[in-house]
Formats: sequence, C-alpha cells, structure tokens
Amino acid sequence: MPRPTAFLPVSLFMALAGYGGLALLLLYTQPTLWPRWLLFFLIVMATSGTLLPLVAFLNYRFPGDSPANTSIITRQALLGGVYLAVLAWLQIGRVFTPSGALLWLVGFITLEVLIRMWERSRWRPD
Repeated sequence: MPRPTAFLPVSLFMALAGYGGLALLLLYTQPTLWPRWLLFFLIVMATSGTLLPLVAFLNYRFPGDSPANTSIITRQALLGGVYLAVLAWLQIGRVFTPSGALLWLVGFITLEVLIRMWERSRWRPD
C-alpha cells in the first residue's frame, strides 16, 4: 500500500493546474461551448487533485481486506471530481436540487462499492 505522501507531487500539479486553469477560464473567456467543456474538465482536475491526498490518507488509515493500490486511490479521487462536475453541470441547467445531489452521491458510492466488490472477487494475494 502506498503512503499518502507519495501522492503529493501529482496532487499539487493537478490542483494548481486545475485551479489556475479555472481562474484563467473564468476571467478571460466567454461562456460558449468549448470553454464550458473545459470548465468541467478543470473542475474534475482541480477537485481530484484536492481529494487525492485525502483519499490516500483514508485508505492508508483504514485498510480493508484487500488493500487499495495506486489505481484504486486515483479512481476514487477521480470519482469525487466527476461528482462535483456533474453537480456543476446540473447547476448550469438549473436542475440542481439537494435531494438530487444526494441521489447522485449514493449512485457514485454504490458504483465504487460494486467495483471494489468485483476487484475483491478477483484479488489474489502475492
């Protein structure tokens, strides 16, 4: 299992590039189609970079039966970023509700639990 400090360089790069890109995007572009898609990409990048050390620490602190490797930790941080991008997309369409956000959260958590169950069924100890 990797230590949480192993993710700090990647996390810093993703967070700085994501938040810096969001700042440039919001200050210097018009809200047309391609900047909107770039907005979603930068939201995923910024929030994934922010969540990566937290997810790594939680997986390090609370290991399960099959320990999380680098790809699992990265996937969980990316799912958090995609979740926030989905909420931003719903807000742009004016269909965001707190109950809808909770349902999306339950859906993403269910997806991760099912993927982990599938991985655990295929896991072979070294």
